[in-house]
Amino acid sequence: MLLRLPTSVSEAQECLAEGAVPVGGATLVWAAWQRDGFPELAMSLRELPEATALEPEALGAAVLLHRIDERVPEVLRRAAGSVGTGAVRRTATVGGNLVGSTLRCLLPAALVLDARATVLGPDRAYETDLAEVIAKRHLLLGLRWRTPIASGYRKEPAAAGGPPPLVVATAVHADGEGRPLLRVAVRDGYEVVGGSVPCEAGADEAVGALEGTDLGGLPSGARDVMREQVAGILDSLAGR
Repeated sequence: MLLRLPTSVSEAQECLAEGAVPVGGATLVWAAWQRDGFPELAMSLRELPEATALEPEALGAAVLLHRIDERVPEVLRRAAGSVGTGAVRRTATVGGNLVGSTLRCLLPAALVLDARATVLGPDRAYETDLAEVIAKRHLLLGLRWRTPIASGYRKEPAAAGGPPPLVVATAVHADGEGRPLLRVAVRDGYEVVGGSVPCEAGADEAVGALEGTDLGGLPSGARDVMREQVAGILDSLAGR
C-alpha cells in the first residue's frame, strides 16, 4: 500500500482523483484491510494544515483525540476524552470518529456547538452542515464554531459489549440579540437527536420547552438525565 501525505488542498484533490482511500488513524479499517486486503493507494491528512488545526474555535479532522485539550470548549474536550481507551485515543482521529464510526462520540458535542464542517469535494473545499457530512460520508477537513457561554457533557456508564452508553451534551450560546440559547444533543443507542430553546427564564422553562422538540420523544430515563444536565448548566450560569 502506498500512503500519500498531501500538504495542500489541491494535492489532496489530486490524490482523490487518483483513487486514494482516505484514512485517519485507521483504527476502524485496519482489521478489515487485514482480512480483505489493503488498498493500493491511501491518503492521510496529517500533513494538511486545514486538517490539523487545534484552536479555540476550530478543530481539524486529522487531529488525534488524545491531543484535544483546554483550547476547545469543555463539551468537545470531555467527549474526546471519553472515547475508548488511551491507546485508542492516541491513534483515532476527529474525522474517523465523526464520519467513519457508528458511535460518533463527538457528534453530540459538535451539534450543541452548532459546528459547521469544511469538507473536500472533487473540485473544491466547501462548508456544510454536520447532517450532510454524516449522510453522505464526505471527506471531512475540519470543524468551526463560535465559543459558547458554557457547555457540559455527560456519558452514562455502560457494560462492555452492550448497547452504546447514553450521552447528553449541552451548550449555551448568545443568540443574535444577546439572549441565552440552550442547545442539547442526546445519543440514545446509535441515534442522536437534538433541540434548541431560549433559556433566559431558567431551567424549568427550558426543560419544558425541550419537550416540544425531538428530544421529547426520548425514553423517560434519557429525559431524566437530560433534565439533570440542563438544570446543572443553567444553575451554574445563574450563580455567576
